[in-house]
Amino acid sequence: MTTLSAPAGTDSSRPDQLVVASVPAGHVYVRHLAPETGPGAVRLPDPDPDSPERSAVEKWWPPVMLDPRWAAEADFDLMHLQFGFDSCSLEQLHELVATLRRRGKPLVFTVHDLRNPHHLERGVHDAQLDVLVPAADAVVTLTRGAAAEIRRRWDREALVLPHPHVVDLPTMVLAQQARAHRRTDRFRVGVHAKSLRASMDPLRILPTLVDTVRGLPGAVLQVNVHHDVHDRDGARHDAELTAYLDSGQARGDLELAVHDFLPDADLWDYLSSLDVSVLPYRFGTHSGWLEACRDLGTTVVAPSCGYFADQGPVLGYVHDEERGFDPDSLAAAIVEAHRSRPRLGVGVEERRTQRAEVAAAHERLYRAVAAR
Repeated sequence: MTTLSAPAGTDSSRPDQLVVASVPAGHVYVRHLAPETGPGAVRLPDPDPDSPERSAVEKWWPPVMLDPRWAAEADFDLMHLQFGFDSCSLEQLHELVATLRRRGKPLVFTVHDLRNPHHLERGVHDAQLDVLVPAADAVVTLTRGAAAEIRRRWDREALVLPHPHVVDLPTMVLAQQARAHRRTDRFRVGVHAKSLRASMDPLRILPTLVDTVRGLPGAVLQVNVHHDVHDRDGARHDAELTAYLDSGQARGDLELAVHDFLPDADLWDYLSSLDVSVLPYRFGTHSGWLEACRDLGTTVVAPSCGYFADQGPVLGYVHDEERGFDPDSLAAAIVEAHRSRPRLGVGVEERRTQRAEVAAAHERLYRAVAAR
């Protein structure tokens, strides 16, 4: 059997620092849980899934730390699970929990998704949550709405800590300064279908957006999609969506951008170029995309599903699994954004303060569960 061990070079230089097996460590959300400056908990680097004895440079999925063999052998004070358990069987999760308990290692679980955006059906994810939420020594989530659902479903009180900034702070400064000095009558509405994950239904909302944007002075509708969806030989090719987008571009109803996954710098440039980003989701819970838009000063038009509106100020429309889609609500949100040009972003200093508070709250939580 292969021995899975913690990567070398993870020893803390301060004996009072806690060592956290963070699953994952390299995700931007997790990186921004650390204080900007000063000491904090030591988060073990992600082991490389292909060579677990080495640290991962970019690839962290599937997380090696969720292998019960790794959890049985590695040196850490507590485990904090954020993402990455999608591929774990229920048996593996039960064994992981049992291993942590046997070793006396607390489990902190941040519930980002109460409805997995990658799963058409919710049963598998619900079953995984039924293992993890009751077993966790502490439960964290991002919004009060999600905490209320956790209380209803599992009778657990979740600590609510807001999502920290996604865009790095220096880029936020430059982007917000550029937006403040922008002088144009142009109004750009963006929809990004990416690789068309299960929660997305862009084709359902696009006709309403086309009709609405067409009637607004200076307005442009931009739709972005990845090659794997648009190209005929793409792994996730959607012929109906592709035909709609291509014909819409030919008629001048929309501007179509087809590309692969955008590096961060290009993604921030894209989001900064928009006045409005419309989230085309019919189910979900929270959104890092929404937070990136707030960082860059881009107004978000968010659906009624999940708890997106609890994350921060947005314009909303009705689109969820229970009520379906209300075209009038989407049209009204776009018209209002065009009329009032709301400033729904978040300032850099507010993000800096928030990050310090969130980092301190995690440090207190870690020490509390480790002391039990």
